[in-house]
Amino acid sequence: MTNQTMMQFFEWYLPENGLHWKRAAAQAAELRNIGINMVWLPPAYKGAAGRASVGYDVYDMYDLGEFDQKGGTATKYGKKEDYLAAVKTLQQEGIQVLCDVVLNHRMGADDTEQVSVIEGLDGDRGQDVSGQRQITAWTKFNFPGRAGAYSDFQWNASHFSGTDWDAAAKRNGIFRFLGKSWNRETDSEKGNYDYLMGADLDTDNPEVIQETRNWGRWYQETVHMDGFRMDAVKHISFAFCRDWLAAMREQKKDLYVVGEYWSHEVGKLTHYLEATGRALSLFDVPLHFRFLEAATSNGNFDLSRLFENTLTAADPACSVTFVDNHDTQPGQALCSFIPAWFKPIAYALILLRDQGTPCVFYGDYYGIPHDGVPPVPQLDRLIKIRERYAYGPEHLFFDDGSLVGFTREGVGGRPDSGAAVLLTDGAGGSKRMYVGRRLAGQTMLDALGHVAGTAVIDGDGWGTFSVQGGSVSVWLTESALQYLYLNL
Repeated sequence: MTNQTMMQFFEWYLPENGLHWKRAAAQAAELRNIGINMVWLPPAYKGAAGRASVGYDVYDMYDLGEFDQKGGTATKYGKKEDYLAAVKTLQQEGIQVLCDVVLNHRMGADDTEQVSVIEGLDGDRGQDVSGQRQITAWTKFNFPGRAGAYSDFQWNASHFSGTDWDAAAKRNGIFRFLGKSWNRETDSEKGNYDYLMGADLDTDNPEVIQETRNWGRWYQETVHMDGFRMDAVKHISFAFCRDWLAAMREQKKDLYVVGEYWSHEVGKLTHYLEATGRALSLFDVPLHFRFLEAATSNGNFDLSRLFENTLTAADPACSVTFVDNHDTQPGQALCSFIPAWFKPIAYALILLRDQGTPCVFYGDYYGIPHDGVPPVPQLDRLIKIRERYAYGPEHLFFDDGSLVGFTREGVGGRPDSGAAVLLTDGAGGSKRMYVGRRLAGQTMLDALGHVAGTAVIDGDGWGTFSVQGGSVSVWLTESALQYLYLNL
């Protein structure tokens, strides 16, 4: 059994040159070599902004860069044939492919309709601020450039619950369509967070339910992906997501799915998992914010409590851990970028621990040229250490507010496996930690090269390990370190 490690293979400011699918195919062998065995690709379908679309302003989910719509044929990432080739190449390298799915909304409609609405208060969607009136809404999606290929379904106002733009009055608002209601089974933020953006899908409408299932089946038959990353699940009926995934698994039973439920509150995440029958995993958003707090507290954060109130602690089997992503990077609406000094510490924590499935951010691995952000130092080494050595029983030494560590004993089927990880947000120091009798007599060294010297494991399986201030050290056996030097 090999540890599962995911990479989010995009960041917000990739060049709009249509080359990203080719880039993914070209990087497949390197990704597999460092230990990546699952890749999350960005939304592949045509967005309202055409070539400039990152993919979340969904226009036509059947157009994977094949039809002349929204100013051109290719998406920001390339053409359909390049997308399918990238998926196939990644899979041939033993890398599972997750495709990004946005089922919450549609944008960039082809025409408007007159729709009766009631306007609600943005901060409390349960409060109406107007009586019934009409607006001009962008709700007709005819897809003239596709001309009925793959599906003749056309969207209109009956398929949506509301929108936020009155084209006639040229003003924003939260406009709920008359006769519709916001779905009660969504996040309770703003009273009810069913509405997010664009034309909001009415997931109670039988035609919407059937069409999204038809599209999902077509997408699986076309792309042959291994799983999905589901966008904005807090804004979509929990039952709708559960049932949609059940329908998708009629075609592929082992479909892996991770959802984005953006909330600091771990209780909301665990409730969602329960409400959906644990049909998917979730990103551990609370842990991301714990990292941010630790990194910005000037050494006053209690590291011994770092994993408290996180999904990784509450339900590790359904937790996908991450440090940053396309929404938290500089310039984005949810910007909460982890400071550079803490990045190696955070990655050591998600990559080398036993709990959770880690997701590496493209912008951390390759850098973000748009904002002058360099790659995280030695991230490839940490990923490789996870693949080869981070196995066996785990022992936590979170017994100090600023100097904590953990160990992995290793397993017999993994030569030279086992590791000791020590980190601090303050002054450097040392800690005696148990790594198991299996490593008794072994000499271990800091694989990141921050600390000189060695740690010798005694006959009872204990050793004393050190770390420099504001840093992390990962201690491996001499032979394990020699392998890394030769292969990275």
